[in-house]
Amino acid sequence: MSNANNQSKSSKAQSWTGYIFSALPVLFMLMSSAMKLSQQKMVVEGFAKAGMSAQVVLIIGVVELLCVIIYLVPVTSVLGAVLVTGYLGGAIMVHVRAGEVTFLAPLLLGMMAWGGLYMRDERIRALLPMRKRIA
Repeated sequence: MSNANNQSKSSKAQSWTGYIFSALPVLFMLMSSAMKLSQQKMVVEGFAKAGMSAQVVLIIGVVELLCVIIYLVPVTSVLGAVLVTGYLGGAIMVHVRAGEVTFLAPLLLGMMAWGGLYMRDERIRALLPMRKRIA
């Protein structure tokens, strides 16, 4: 097998892995935004516990959905990753302020969003090259 063929298979596997890594935060955020947009009682109560009004729930649900949509569009995926990171950073702050350990979930989702983008987008790999350690 030629080297070019091995690279093609490797890059194809890396790309698919990237799509899988990207899909997980997208699915979680879509579910989360749907719960906010439908004004689920549990969500509204959670926001009230954090000191936020019910009107904010709908706005945050729209913002979350827009961030995900921008992330899903290949041309705007890098901007979407920045927006998703900002959104998840806010979620981390709310959980930390409340003293909840659940801040780890948005942290992992953000890491997966960028990791997935890194694996499937050549521009990101060029911007942030992984270097081999020289002994």
